[in-house]
Amino acid sequence: MFKRNSLLGKKRYIGTEARKLGYETHPYMPELADLLYRNRIDRRDFLRTACLLGMSATAAYAMAGAITGQGVGVSSAKAATPKAGGSLRVAMAVQEMTDPATFDWVEKSNVARFIVEHLTRTGSDNITRPYLAEGWEASEDLKTWRFTARKGVMWSNGDEFGADDIVHTMNRWLDPATGSSNLGLFAPMVEEVDGKKQGIPGAVEKVDDYTVQFNLRSAALAMPENFYNYPAAITHRGFGKDYEADLSANPIGTGPCEIAEFEVGRKAVLRKAREWWAGPFYLDEIQYIDLGNDPNAQIGAIASDQVDMTYNTPVDELDVVRRLPNVELHEAVTAQTGVMRMRTSEAPFDNIHVRKAVQACANRPEMLSIAHRDAGQMAEDHHVCQIHPEYFALPAQTQNDIEAAKAHLAEGGFADGVDLEIVVGDTQGPWETAQCEALAAQCRPAGINVRINKMPANQYWEVWDKAPFGLTSWTHRPLGTMVLSLAYRAGVPWNESAYNNPEFDAALDDAEATLDVEARKAKMEKPEQILQDSAIMVQPFWRSVFKAAHKRVQGHTTHPTYYHQFHNVWIDNDA
Repeated sequence: MFKRNSLLGKKRYIGTEARKLGYETHPYMPELADLLYRNRIDRRDFLRTACLLGMSATAAYAMAGAITGQGVGVSSAKAATPKAGGSLRVAMAVQEMTDPATFDWVEKSNVARFIVEHLTRTGSDNITRPYLAEGWEASEDLKTWRFTARKGVMWSNGDEFGADDIVHTMNRWLDPATGSSNLGLFAPMVEEVDGKKQGIPGAVEKVDDYTVQFNLRSAALAMPENFYNYPAAITHRGFGKDYEADLSANPIGTGPCEIAEFEVGRKAVLRKAREWWAGPFYLDEIQYIDLGNDPNAQIGAIASDQVDMTYNTPVDELDVVRRLPNVELHEAVTAQTGVMRMRTSEAPFDNIHVRKAVQACANRPEMLSIAHRDAGQMAEDHHVCQIHPEYFALPAQTQNDIEAAKAHLAEGGFADGVDLEIVVGDTQGPWETAQCEALAAQCRPAGINVRINKMPANQYWEVWDKAPFGLTSWTHRPLGTMVLSLAYRAGVPWNESAYNNPEFDAALDDAEATLDVEARKAKMEKPEQILQDSAIMVQPFWRSVFKAAHKRVQGHTTHPTYYHQFHNVWIDNDA
């Protein structure tokens, strides 16, 4: 054994043990291990990066324990034995479910994910593990990735899953005609031709029946994490080619369930239909029951035992849920947020001084208190969260600077004030309107009159990327670079602010291409600062999220992205 006070001995031990146990899947692993040993990165960053570089989660946890001298922390308490059978009833919106590549709501993916599945799966611990892909490896420069399809996985129509399915799905994502947001997420595989983003020829390469190689124009560490984005389910090689790209009509999948009932706005019933390649699936049935956009209806349904779980629980209903017998409240600290973004291509928001004036009026702590009952943490108008591993802390912003706002208005030609309208749909709860109301009150003393146009949730999603000024609720993603690529790169489908800044795109490319954890954080300063200085949004806070579940629901953890991972869930009717 090495001596604790010997760094050289420790590093030699790390390298020797890694090679002995087959842990060293990438040349960067010894350096990553050394960073953990010297406390330059934390255990979570080590585990996440090691797994992304191809190490199994089991090996990564074991190696972290060897480096730090700390065990995995397995509980000595005996876990309850899961029981097969039963139906899980969930209160959640039931929306159209056509093409997974174009999903724009997590709720759509939650129904679909028990039919079609992903190459990887990111757990609530932010660690990404193999799923339909049995593994992957990356070149030293992170520009070449090889993913190996898991053998023996069968589609529900009897075909074997393999490389052809991955290639077909990826090429659909990278085709601008599909309209998938993944075109922005997989930016290192995309080029611009005649002003339009499209996949680079040869970026997706079939190596053999089970192996696919991705050839990137620039380095990218987050490839495995990107494959668990909710519009990134793998569909059958005939989807959209041999038959219509409509999952509700053609539910061919690798998952354990089939559609027993499906009616938009009312109900979706998924029934266990086959033995699952991933192991036991305890539930016989999952029922999604649409109770509309009224949170009181969801609380009433779980209180009266009409459902076993809610999709989410608004912060103004937490005290009610805490008083319900046999119901537990589950919380997740997340990068969920409401972004009040201004469309830079539309007047008056094409005037940066108007945007800066609105931003200067914002009192972010007050908005968090009023709109979300202090259940969250401050944001900084650049959409990278403190819990993102690459987050770089910028200097604190001034809160509610009315004089600065007036000066910006005067410089922009609006010395007498300006009238604005913000569109909101309460798509994730009434906190959205409360946030807009708080901003409107804060802007008024500066001569900025903000009228709130509250729309039904389904109507808001028809205009969310077109309205000149609107509040859009963005879900959690494990990396800040993921959401920046989806929302702010020039020309990508979900760029609702019409932001177009080559300097920002280049800075984001640079950060995404950096493997070293510390260096990556340092490089994130630039894209964060560029976004903040561009004043394209007022983003006051990050949200903690909550859901309610009956105590009979066992084996469940709340995912920060609201993803339903029910592979370990079972029903204990004695609870």
